[in-house]
Amino acid sequence: MVFLNTILDFIFPKKCLNCRENGAFLCFSCLDKIPLNEKSLNDYIISIFSYQNPIIKKAIWALKYKGKKDIAHILGEVLYDRLLEELVDLEIMENFTEPILIPIPLSEKKIRQRGFNQSEIIVRELVKRDVNKLFELATDILYKIKDTRNQIMIKDRKRRLNNLKDCFFIKNPGLVKGRNIIIFDDVVTTGATIKEARKTLKSAGAKKVIAFTLAH
Repeated sequence: MVFLNTILDFIFPKKCLNCRENGAFLCFSCLDKIPLNEKSLNDYIISIFSYQNPIIKKAIWALKYKGKKDIAHILGEVLYDRLLEELVDLEIMENFTEPILIPIPLSEKKIRQRGFNQSEIIVRELVKRDVNKLFELATDILYKIKDTRNQIMIKDRKRRLNNLKDCFFIKNPGLVKGRNIIIFDDVVTTGATIKEARKTLKSAGAKKVIAFTLAH
């Protein structure tokens, strides 16, 4: 498989989605030009970039809907660096230590359709860089048991909340009791999905729950 991928990369070289240079679907040169998000949705959701930025939008779209999984490698590295910066302050100010890192899960139906969870792929790339074992990755705690409609398609706030109500389930409550949790999702819009996941984790006894997203 590695040999086949090498051949395919030679025949069809990867090009940056923005500058079209060969080498990667998203190059660090273009990524460095993207301004960081100056404000977050609320006090427990931290978003790195604005989804209105065309490079970020293209990158997330290519990963999510075109299966360009190599993009997750670069996005995971960016996420790791930013997450470390935030954790320094959280550890000092709020004793936020030894967090469990949980990617927002997809429903079984959505997994079958897409074939993968883009949030989990990005998080796994992040964890590869965590040589000091600051995080504990967990993909077997939080499950999505309802196949909900896309929140963007629902304009009414009350219907958005009802769409997500009780859609998450904790399989092993004892694993989160008294623990600090970091939820990760690729994009946050209204924040309703993260809010519901956070509520579910808090009801299972989680100590403090924050969320990181690539874009808002």
